[in-house]
Amino acid sequence: MLNGTGTIFASGFKTDPYWWDAAPRPALPDLALPARIDVAIVGSGYTGLSAALTLARGGRSVLVLEKDVAGFGASTRNAGFIGRTFKHSFPSLMEKKGLDYAVSVYREVQAAFDYTIGLIENEKIDCGFRRCGRLIVANAPHHYEQIAKLVTTKKKHLDEPFEMVPRADLHRELASDRYYGGAVLPDLGSLHSGLYHLGLLKLAQGAGAAIADRTEVRAIQRSGNEFLLKTSRGETRAREVIVATNGYGGPAMPWLQRRTIPFRGFMIATEELAPTVIDAILPNWRTTHDWHNDIDFLRRSADGRRLLFGGLTGTASEDLRGMAGRLRERLVRILPQLSEVKLSHAWTGNCAATFDLYPHIGEVEGIHYAMGYCFAGVPAGTYFGHKTALKILGAKDAKTIFDDRPFPAKWFYRGNPWFVAPYMANYRRQDRKEDRGRA
Repeated sequence: MLNGTGTIFASGFKTDPYWWDAAPRPALPDLALPARIDVAIVGSGYTGLSAALTLARGGRSVLVLEKDVAGFGASTRNAGFIGRTFKHSFPSLMEKKGLDYAVSVYREVQAAFDYTIGLIENEKIDCGFRRCGRLIVANAPHHYEQIAKLVTTKKKHLDEPFEMVPRADLHRELASDRYYGGAVLPDLGSLHSGLYHLGLLKLAQGAGAAIADRTEVRAIQRSGNEFLLKTSRGETRAREVIVATNGYGGPAMPWLQRRTIPFRGFMIATEELAPTVIDAILPNWRTTHDWHNDIDFLRRSADGRRLLFGGLTGTASEDLRGMAGRLRERLVRILPQLSEVKLSHAWTGNCAATFDLYPHIGEVEGIHYAMGYCFAGVPAGTYFGHKTALKILGAKDAKTIFDDRPFPAKWFYRGNPWFVAPYMANYRRQDRKEDRGRA
């Protein structure tokens, strides 16, 4: 109960992403589809726009096709974390694949991080970018040692900076008694997802790329030395095609649909908090997540006035208000001082995983693809779009260590991710056991 009002929702509560307040989806002019184009790109998120920018500046005519409004998907719904996230830990890659391979993979992840920040800074994209650092917190005492072992190993082999923060000192980073210390990665960052997308959109358009929104691609067929794209607004032909739909793909590319697993992410935004309150909670603006398999994650909004919180990833629910209530309960367990807080926004969007938990970039039947970012969509999407464009341009520096990896499918999956919810529920059971030291 909130002061007897019985509601957790602030006046004017929205189920659109918080990011859309400052970055509403653009109203693009209707575009007549050209008869032919050098490169057609399916998807107008970070990957598609990054590819469009590089290609247009490289002299190619480019058409970006989007089935909804530009940036409708995860690119304007994500948490806006910029890090070196990779689902296979560095020590596990060392053990399974050897030190050289592990270092090569993580150098590529670092390259994606550096490229994205370089693009923001060099192009002066006004998106609230802040090198705020990342805080990883321990849900149980033994997690602290696990975190310390990980960051120490990465420091030794990759020279990634870190600082361990024992539980007694954690309040200088996060005003919560729920955790048992953690690690600060001081060079990681955050941005405003919506403004970053609008910045990429403006750059791509300025370079000459055409954007056709509300244009669903329904089929892609080889036609001689080019491709025929059948859309909801007619047909167009292209010499090259890039599919950059990530968690929003469909039957137009069944080979990719069988290999890319969409799953729901959920986030909430609090109403504006008093400066003294929010400055005490996250005084150093760190992007924060815990050590669970199914993480809770927290950050300040780009203007610093609200808390943005996410979790319960992969839950099968269409009840966004109900999910907002569940997320708020988790937030208040972490930060009991927010027991009276109301929510201004709650939203959802599709991320995308793969069966091998690797991102994938490559080519199938002459069609280029980049997707399956597994929680690293801001840097990986931007970087993979650029690298895919460089391949089409024939550039010498187009190669990545992820090129043309085997992209596994499973016999039981044809595009309906029915198994995600039970899979994530099992992760949560493992987390509870691990918290008790019984895993």
